[in-house]
Amino acid sequence: MKATIEFNLPDEDAEFYCATKGTAMLNALWEINSELRTLWKYEELSDEEWKIVERIREQFFNILQENEINLNK
Repeated sequence: MKATIEFNLPDEDAEFYCATKGTAMLNALWEINSELRTLWKYEELSDEEWKIVERIREQFFNILQENEINLNK
C-alpha cells in the first residue's frame, strides 16, 4: 500500500514541516523520555529534585496521552 500526501506550498509550510520532521520529533520525544527515566530511576536526587523530576515525567506523559502520541509505535 502506498500513501501520497500533497501540500500547497508555501501556504502549508507548517503542515509540510510536521509531516517531514515527524520521525525526528518522535525521536526527540523518545530521548527526552529516556533522560527523564534515567534521572528518575538511577540518579541520586534530593527529595526536592526527585519530586520535580516525577512531576515533569507525569506532565510529559499526560501531554503525550492528550495528543494521542505513542512512543512505542
